[in-house]
Amino acid sequence: MPSYARKHQLQQSLVYHAFSRSSGRKVIFQESKDFDHFKILLGEYSNRFDSKIYHWVIMPNHYHLVVEFEYPELISKFMAGLHRAYSHYYHKQYNAVGFLWQGRFKLQPIQKDLYLKNCGRYVERNPVRAGMVAEACAYAHSSARFYCLGQEDGITRVSPDFEDFGKSAVVRQAVYKEFLGAFDSEEEAYFSNIEVPCGDQDFQRRLVKSGTHYFPRRQGRKAAIFVL
Repeated sequence: MPSYARKHQLQQSLVYHAFSRSSGRKVIFQESKDFDHFKILLGEYSNRFDSKIYHWVIMPNHYHLVVEFEYPELISKFMAGLHRAYSHYYHKQYNAVGFLWQGRFKLQPIQKDLYLKNCGRYVERNPVRAGMVAEACAYAHSSARFYCLGQEDGITRVSPDFEDFGKSAVVRQAVYKEFLGAFDSEEEAYFSNIEVPCGDQDFQRRLVKSGTHYFPRRQGRKAAIFVL
């Protein structure tokens, strides 16, 4: 298979589980307007960088995304821009100074066809694990309501796996809600260790590490890694 085809094939199966936390774990999403502003930014930056956010959650001091990029090498610019934009809002809103985010964000490569829906479940169950709600769709700041209740949020793109949950929207929503509750601790361990790629051996072999993040391996004599 030509090198371009191999690279394209990997990109078609690659999504990222992205995670970032506030500096010192302080609460940076304090009021509804803070969550709402960050949601607007997520929608704007997703469109700007030609990405698809399939699952997401915003917690009081951190957030998770499950996101696919047409050009994975742009993810660093996406995250940096998102962080700068929210920092500007937060500092102005609360008359604050200093670093808002804790170091570099974390990225976990996920093999889409094997682990996308499971990673999405891990992300959307964050408020349940934290004891904030009894079920994921009761939390207002995640993609769970998009899938369980059909609520548009301006962020979520329909996961390629969602059609598998049923033939009609009503059935898919009900089955997906059950799916969110049918988790196990072994599965969740895959996604809590966020810097370890999650996929089969062939998937992992076609990744290359640049700094702390993984990108599709480029083939040929002029192979290069994007560091942004």
